[in-house]
Amino acid sequence: MLAIIGGTGLTALEGLTLQDSIVMETPYGVPSANIEKGELNGSPVFFLARHGKAHSLTPHSVNYRANIWALQSLGVTRIIGVNAVGGINASMGPEVIVIPDQIIDYTWGRQSSFSEEGRVIHADFTYPYTEELRRQLFAAANKVSVSVCDSGVYGATQGPRLETAAEINRLEKDGCDIVGMTAMPEAILARELDMQYANVSLVVNMAAGRSEGLITMDDIQRVLDAGMGRVRALLSAVVA
Repeated sequence: MLAIIGGTGLTALEGLTLQDSIVMETPYGVPSANIEKGELNGSPVFFLARHGKAHSLTPHSVNYRANIWALQSLGVTRIIGVNAVGGINASMGPEVIVIPDQIIDYTWGRQSSFSEEGRVIHADFTYPYTEELRRQLFAAANKVSVSVCDSGVYGATQGPRLETAAEINRLEKDGCDIVGMTAMPEAILARELDMQYANVSLVVNMAAGRSEGLITMDDIQRVLDAGMGRVRALLSAVVA
């Protein structure tokens, strides 16, 4: 069973024939929103808005553990996380879709593991994204003629503020190609529960110090409006 976790710009899954809106309780609290169950292109799928339906949850306050636990409890075995990110690598500018293959985690203070006293999980995280699911995304992109970058390093920062130019310089030196705030701990939590996980990142702006002027939410929204349609087409093709 596949689930899609939507981020900024994807708080609803167009084309989803809604069958149920599920209220969940987990040992870790309540998920970001009701989990929508339905069919997309005739195939069953779950959808969860990471920041809530009103986009009211900041990146560091998302209950990632509740989200992932709830999805697994519903029988989900594969997750595609959708993110809006900033571009660091000059080849990954606005409207480019990236399917990253690596993560560097700069977040702090988040509940980032299901490990607890008496139950320690040492999950192998060498390759944080499931290659099989990434290949399905590549095949879907080719099917609907959506151009994607097939690799990239996602630098996960704390947020909700955007980064300084010096911080972006540091991330670039560390090898990051894109920067966002929500890839972690989502990916490792899925790994701890033995779920397949892959990421679709839409670049909505050049990162601090890489753009010609200040980064504004109006500019970001224009790119979201222009680029998220291609992301939806890609997701629809994966499900089909």
